[in-house]
Amino acid sequence: MSDTNKVRWGIISTANIGMAKVIPAMMKSPHSTVAAIASRHLDTARRAADQLGIEKAHGSYEDLLADPDIDAIYNPLPNHLHVELTLAANAAGKHVLCEKPIAITAEEAKKLRQARGDRLIMEAFMVRFHAQWHRAREIVRSGELGEIRAVRAVFSYHNVDPNNVRNKADIGGGGILDIGCYPVTAGRFFFEAEPQRVVSLVDRDPAFGTDRLASVIADFGGGRQLNLLVSTQMVPNQAIELLGSKGRVEIVIPFNAPQDAATALLVDHGLALDGSLARREILPPSDQYTEMAEAFALAVLGQGTLDYGVEDAIRSMQVLDAIFESERTGAWAQVQAD
Repeated sequence: MSDTNKVRWGIISTANIGMAKVIPAMMKSPHSTVAAIASRHLDTARRAADQLGIEKAHGSYEDLLADPDIDAIYNPLPNHLHVELTLAANAAGKHVLCEKPIAITAEEAKKLRQARGDRLIMEAFMVRFHAQWHRAREIVRSGELGEIRAVRAVFSYHNVDPNNVRNKADIGGGGILDIGCYPVTAGRFFFEAEPQRVVSLVDRDPAFGTDRLASVIADFGGGRQLNLLVSTQMVPNQAIELLGSKGRVEIVIPFNAPQDAATALLVDHGLALDGSLARREILPPSDQYTEMAEAFALAVLGQGTLDYGVEDAIRSMQVLDAIFESERTGAWAQVQAD
């Protein structure tokens, strides 16, 4: 690295999530610099670079991976290209932050075990780096809620554009892979455990073939349950509740927390059924994408460690696999772990 205090990022593709949210957030990370962006068309890459003030533009992904001035890659490509390009970047000696889901199936994700071990690979669940998730887990760990028994999560939006990648079944579209992975992550994060089995009820769009509405129960053992509902064709909504024997915590905007704005948690002990007596905790402004980029950069620089790597990403995919297996059989499906 030319600057031992900063990680030089290269961005694969001009995907909207990168352009609108992740890249500007990365640029605010003290130990990161966005040095290059690539597209399959050089003109597209140049326009994106000019828009965001990025120095280099590459007209192919291969050129970016071969760039000796790049230390780490951010991969926001469509789901079916996540593993392929992540492995290519790893083989080129780059660290990789890959958008969720890491793959389309757990078997595909397991290919990442072939990656060289001296380079980091992490699935980009930015929510795990937001202060509101850490504060909520701190409350759970404190015992204030009593014994936590249930995590209830809803995540929905409305998108019926046939050209949108989220509505293309053959490349990993559908709500379970796109947003169902977030409630699954929430269950694993707050229970600090892995689910043993799941059961799902799924409705598919007759034209797209994608899952447009899914309800899932995940059994974490010991009487603990994750209940999730996700949809790609309902009113935009999101919520997480952590429910215990003595209280509950609600994360008001759990997944798309406003960037650089304060957020809120509600801590409710059931003193009023309308929640009017709940305690409201305000957390200071934070950008979860910046926090994620900074944590990753510090780990690359040897100044920090990451709790999440390839094995964590595989475990998440195994839960998603079980959801689809339950849809297929109409019965409980065991979460395979190997």
